[in-house]
Amino acid sequence: SAARVSQFAPPTTPAFKMMSFRLTVRAAARQAMVPQGARTMSAWDHLEMGPADPILGVTEAFKADKNPKKINLGVGAYRDDDGKPFVLSSVRKAEHVISEENRDKEYSPIGGGADFCKLSAELAFGENSPVITSGSYVTVQSISGTGALRICGEFLNKFFKFPKKKLIHVPNPTWGNHLPIMRDSKIEPIFYSYYNPETCGLDFDGMMGDLSNLEKGSAVMFHACAHNPTGVDPSPEQWPEISQLVKENGLFPVFDMAYQGFASGDCDRDALGLRTFIDDGHKPLLCQSFAKNMGMYGERIGAFTVVTDDAAEADRVNSQLKILIRPMYSNPPINGARIAATVMGTPELRKEWMGEVKVMADRIITMRSMLKSNLTRLGSTRDWEHVTNQIGMFCYTGMTAEQVASLAADHSIYCTKDGRISMAGVTSGNVEYLASAMHDVTK
Repeated sequence: SAARVSQFAPPTTPAFKMMSFRLTVRAAARQAMVPQGARTMSAWDHLEMGPADPILGVTEAFKADKNPKKINLGVGAYRDDDGKPFVLSSVRKAEHVISEENRDKEYSPIGGGADFCKLSAELAFGENSPVITSGSYVTVQSISGTGALRICGEFLNKFFKFPKKKLIHVPNPTWGNHLPIMRDSKIEPIFYSYYNPETCGLDFDGMMGDLSNLEKGSAVMFHACAHNPTGVDPSPEQWPEISQLVKENGLFPVFDMAYQGFASGDCDRDALGLRTFIDDGHKPLLCQSFAKNMGMYGERIGAFTVVTDDAAEADRVNSQLKILIRPMYSNPPINGARIAATVMGTPELRKEWMGEVKVMADRIITMRSMLKSNLTRLGSTRDWEHVTNQIGMFCYTGMTAEQVASLAADHSIYCTKDGRISMAGVTSGNVEYLASAMHDVTK
């Protein structure tokens, strides 16, 4: 090449000029051989339009609707009783504290903020948990719950000793993003029985039967609380049975905890399932999100934890997690971690935050009760007990795709076609209209 020639001949010598001329002639000849139409062909002209996100489609239809009574029950983000986004006072105060401290904007460590990671683990397992006091865990900051799950998938793919094929067993149904996250991590998700459409509740017998038949060493994902999309959780009496079965069959638990505190209003109560497994000697993986319980959706703040045999194993795992994370996104953002750590680590802010979490959870619980009572008052003959039995942001109403379509076409109420509604979109001002519409389409 001309670059190689230039190492031996100055650019003014005849040899260099001759080589440059030959390269120019060859390049022109190659270009002439390319058909005229192909010269402007895009490298991406073979790509097809991807399918639209189902939640985005609901939102777009809602925005285009001119009915002043329209309701959007598709988006999974908390709203106050006026239907407005809600920024927690404790979060605002933490932001002010951080601003006053005039902190720098240097890179975060690969694993994220140390204070945030420690406080996140303590929130999940309890400050006095043996996991915490023994140091037999490692927590890294993630890009919200989605990022935690992706780290989880990559960690399993690279290090977990699957029985045969790389499979992870997930409840049917599960959060839609679980499937592509795991598949992109080269792990195939397989459903186990979970939801019973006839009762709109938990298919406990089916679940236990499916888990009993799994091969020893199989990875199983559980929603720690406020199951998305159904709002159906195991009872406090059922969690120990599940834990014991998982232990007896040698299964490996993975917990996704996106709603701690947001389900019941009590962070300790919502961690019951996870802590039951810890008490029984399991060493699970844990994915956390602070989007819902701190209202920090756009800050993208979460955590991924590996529970280990001891502190020495935690150090080894931590070293491999850093190697795994480094080429993915190098290190996580600092702002959300600083806010969350300030809220959790400042006694007065933590107390205020716990109160605000309860306010959010209680509002949703109240809306469930009001929706059910209005349906009963309207004379609906259907059993709507599941509306109040379910918990968390979402309610699996039991409405069919046809009924959901009628709800949108006739009443300007929008939700996903599986009948899932976001209870955060229900307010004291629209709950009667929603009940009337649901009664109309389910008669």
